[in-house]
This record gives sequence, structure tokens and C-alpha cells, in this order.
Amino acid sequence: MRLSSLLLMGLLSGLATLAPAQAPVPAAAQSSPSLAPRPANESSTPAAEGSMRLNVVVTDKGGRNVPGLGVGDFQLLDNNRPMQIVSFKAFGGSAAPAEVPASVIIVFDTVNMPFESVSYTREQVGAFLRQNGGHLAFPVSLAFLTNNGMQMQSGGATDGNELAKHLDETTSSLRTIGNAAGSWGDIERFEFCVKMLDTLVENIKDKPGRKLVIWAGPGWPMLSDPNINFSVKGQKAFFDSVVALNTLLREGQIELSSVAQGMPGQGTYLYESYLKGVKKPTQAMPPNLALKVVAMQSGGRVVPPSNDVASSIASVVQDAGTYYEITFEPPKPDGPNEYHELKLKLNQAGLTAHTNAGYYGQPQQVAGP
Repeated sequence: MRLSSLLLMGLLSGLATLAPAQAPVPAAAQSSPSLAPRPANESSTPAAEGSMRLNVVVTDKGGRNVPGLGVGDFQLLDNNRPMQIVSFKAFGGSAAPAEVPASVIIVFDTVNMPFESVSYTREQVGAFLRQNGGHLAFPVSLAFLTNNGMQMQSGGATDGNELAKHLDETTSSLRTIGNAAGSWGDIERFEFCVKMLDTLVENIKDKPGRKLVIWAGPGWPMLSDPNINFSVKGQKAFFDSVVALNTLLREGQIELSSVAQGMPGQGTYLYESYLKGVKKPTQAMPPNLALKVVAMQSGGRVVPPSNDVASSIASVVQDAGTYYEITFEPPKPDGPNEYHELKLKLNQAGLTAHTNAGYYGQPQQVAGP
């Protein structure tokens, strides 16, 4: 079942106990995604059967990418259990960017940004694209989240000037549902945005190589209001949504990152309270599907709000150039949707590894007679 269907089930079945005197749940937002279809002959290179692949970015204390490491520099833990690294590849360093299998998708979010931030963020995205004379090291695509859904240009380009021109010519529209619409407006916007993220992920997951998705905008409401309660059925649906999205991102080699215009303020780091992996349905809550939480779980970055959005985007794109690919044999789970926390330790002090925070193991299906 598609993630968006699971999410809608959770919203419609679980929100019966929202604070009283509210309007009925609005109909799901209609959308007309115009994402380019995937070519039938394109697919990502799968890891060996039974093994799991992790893409790992290593940074030093200054946030700079670190090349030149070997397999002996890494120690992988699965639920605190040491794992043998089956294969190891290093990308970047002395290699030319064209030899690194990575691409970048910048999502321009007009749904969740205040009106005054839309034009400023557009200018900053354009400034990033025009850096270095418009010569982009990696193929970049632009996606637009608007009132009409998620719209993405086909393919990717390394001509930043042409992309910036396209961005300037694109007319963006804002949704009419905002903070003034109250809790139900937040709920509809939450459902709409996660549904559109699902649409984007489904569209790009089979493309070759790593995909760095940079979400330019503050993200959708977290729905952390204590007055919003969920039934058991609703929590189960949210848990299934978390499992589905976690798996899609990891298997599709998609790392989601968040950048936004502004300055840190109250609520900026609220997402950090929900970064722990969800192990069972009774732990599942809407904030587990918040933009920044999903980003951290995917191995991406959450860049604090800044008025220099162009530099924020550049700091994420640098992760495309230097990284390591590790595969290992995951232990057999005891049951379906068994959460496994992943940790990567480095032998050299002062270095930090960024990769998937965890995964959901599934029992091997036995073929019928």
C-alpha cells in the first residue's frame, strides 16, 4: 500500500479526539502531480542479495568532508551489535565529479513558507545556481511544491544559469490554508505535504546513484499539539507510514535535507525530541513524519535557518562529492517491521559519520509450493 494511502487512513481514522468545537476533517487535498515518468531502462544498482547498502558522509569538526578513509577506519553497529563490513567503496577525493554517481533535487516549497519568504528564497536558490559562473558539479533538478501538487522538471542539468532562468520564469502559487485555518488547516497541510513527498520519492527512487533532495522551506506542521490524539488504528497507520517512508528512502539511496530562510527561534529544534527510531505502533506520532525528523533518519542534514540560503544549499551539495558506500549482512529479524538502530564509529578522533539512522527488518518470505 502506498505511503499516502496509509497516511490518509491514519488521519481519517485517528483524529476523532481532536479538541472539541472544531470543524470536521477536510477532504484530502487534491493534486495533479506533473513529475516526469521514469525511463523504463533506468534503475539503481542493487546491493548483493541479502545485504544492505549504506551511503556514508564523513565530516570533521569544521563540517568539511573527509576523503581518503579505508574500511579499517569504520566500525558498524546494528542495535549495538558489531557487523562485518562485506564491501567498501570510496567516492570523491581525487575522482572527478562526473565519476561520482550522485544527483541533486532542490524542492522549492511554496506551501509552507510565509508569503514574504517566497521571493527571497527564490532569489537565494537562483544565487546558488549561478555560483561559479553557473557551472554545477552535479546534475541538479528543480521541483516545485505548489497548490497544484509536486511538479518536477525532467532530468537534471549542470547548467546553473539555465536552471536559474527556469526558476525565474516559474509562477508559484501559495495554498490558501495557513496558520489562520487552525488545527484542521495544519492537519490538511501535513497530509498534503507528506503525500507529495511520497510522490517525489516514488518518482526518483529507481534512478541510478544517490539522490540528494534539498527541501527549501521550513517544512510542514509537526502536529505536536497535545490536544491532537490518535486512536489505536490511527497510530498503526502512522507507524506503517514511518516504516514505508524509511524503507523507500534507504532502498532508493535518497537523502533528504532541510534548508530554510530566517533565523533560529522558538521551535527550531523541537524536531530533536522525535529523532529516536519508532519501534512499535504505540510510539508513532505525527512528528515522526516531520520534514526534519525524516531528513535525519535518512542520513541527510538539517541546516539551521539562515538568511544565506544559497550557502546552506551549497553545504548540503558538498556531500555529493565525497562519500563511502558500505554493505553488510543485516541480522535476521524476529518479526515484521523490527527496528534496528545503526551506528558508525570512526577510529580517528574528531570525525563524524552521517548515514541512515536505522532500518526496519522484515522476515524473509518463503515461496509457496
